[in-house]
Amino acid sequence: MLNWQQAFAACPLVAILRGITPDEVIPVADALLHAGFRLIEVPLNSPDPLTSLQRLAAHVGEEALVGAGTVITPERVAEVEQVGGRLIIAPNLDTRIAREASTRGLVYGPGVGTVSEAFAAIEAGAAFLKLFPAEAISPAAVKAMRAVLPETTPLLPVGGITPASMADYLDAGVSGFGLGGALYQPGSTPGEVARRARAFIQAHADWASTANP
Repeated sequence: MLNWQQAFAACPLVAILRGITPDEVIPVADALLHAGFRLIEVPLNSPDPLTSLQRLAAHVGEEALVGAGTVITPERVAEVEQVGGRLIIAPNLDTRIAREASTRGLVYGPGVGTVSEAFAAIEAGAAFLKLFPAEAISPAAVKAMRAVLPETTPLLPVGGITPASMADYLDAGVSGFGLGGALYQPGSTPGEVARRARAFIQAHADWASTANP
């Protein structure tokens, strides 16, 4: 079974499919998988998200790790697990959700915006930290956070990330990204998603080749 470490090592980019419908999720997922994505999130404020997630989990099998975003109550954790989701991603830190995810062996990634929140999330067992909203957390701020946080804790800015903005954050020490509207918006065709996905993959590869010549 593909675990978090394997999926993240393969591609440290999380596709956030906010607003996707059950009928759209499979062709969009295929476009993402073909581009190289291995982490896919269906936010729970999407239309019929559990049906989308169930279809997604069954379709991708061992090719990707999938789960839900915008998980803001502990009761939703069990619902996500029941349909095959293994990622529990939230805009905020909630220790109740952290405990529920840990009990079920699921991967928890809470949103944090300060060093205090980051350390609290690490203490709660977060597998990674979602730096949210990234529009309010500059690369300079990330660099300062990275200097005091454990090197092994993945930092993923989320919110407003584009291929052009990735390099500055990577230089500051982030580990990957959550990608929303610049990758997928309601109504995006699989072809459009594929083109955008390739642009993100290429931007990350270009930075990696420069950072590690």
